Amino acid sequence: MVPFAIAGIQMRVSATESNVDGMAHRLAVVMRRFPWVQMVLFSELCAHGPLPQFAQSLPSPAELAFCELARRHDIWLIPGSMFEHAEGQVFNTASVIDPAGHVVGRYRKMFPFEPYEAAVGSGRDPLVFDVPGVGRFGVSICYDMWFPETSRTLAAMGAEVILHPSLTDTIDRDIELSIVRATAAINQCYVFDINGVGDGGIGRSIIVDPSGHVVYAAGSDEETMPVEIDLDRVRRERAVGLLGLGQTLKSFRDRRADFAVYQRAGFDTAYLDGLGPLRVPTRRSGAATPDAPAETAPAGCAGRHP
Repeated sequence: MVPFAIAGIQMRVSATESNVDGMAHRLAVVMRRFPWVQMVLFSELCAHGPLPQFAQSLPSPAELAFCELARRHDIWLIPGSMFEHAEGQVFNTASVIDPAGHVVGRYRKMFPFEPYEAAVGSGRDPLVFDVPGVGRFGVSICYDMWFPETSRTLAAMGAEVILHPSLTDTIDRDIELSIVRATAAINQCYVFDINGVGDGGIGRSIIVDPSGHVVYAAGSDEETMPVEIDLDRVRRERAVGLLGLGQTLKSFRDRRADFAVYQRAGFDTAYLDGLGPLRVPTRRSGAATPDAPAETAPAGCAGRHP
């Protein structure tokens, strides 16, 4: 057995005020109550909320404060993510901090929630990191998981746990929970999907094991979720298959087919191009036909009447 204890923190997030002090308080409480925890994961954009206007260059004062907290508590810390100013753009970036207080990696979200986050740049590089003597971890952020290539890449790079901070405050959370379970099952790994509450989401964080079974599902209020996982479970699933059945990673490795859809130059994109531009639907066009011209109301019918 290779045990490792991770605490997900589902906390209330403000969009207008810094949440860093609140995160420090929640972290201190967790470590006082559960001193066996070795890693802590917060939700997406937890530190400053969901508004890009609070973007900062990294290392920022907040990131430096998180480094000190990781060192003080002797833990691995992923403080959700923060908007980062870099290269003339704004990125949604998650920092990975080791128990010595060093940033060992920063992951930029590959798939901003376009068209609603059109001002946010896209990252290019996946991130995995090793916890010595334990195993390999990968980082993914919210909308990334809707694109299975992101999670499959992490698994193919050896990630045995996917750390997935989210900020979901919309009615598609039920669907996301299904995606999290499917992601864990098809990649035979643990997934920690930690959402916020208040301006940071509607909660309902979920932790899933490498068989796709729910270890814990949170409610819609603030919660702390300390869970000890067993990395040998991942290795066993990948060796003999999920429930002794599908060995998906080995089958992917030994695949006989490559997929032209990933080759931009060699794939017929006519259908995809015909879907129209990626933009927010208008009120009159409807979500299914964002390019349809707005209808003109007949004379004398400017408003809706019974």
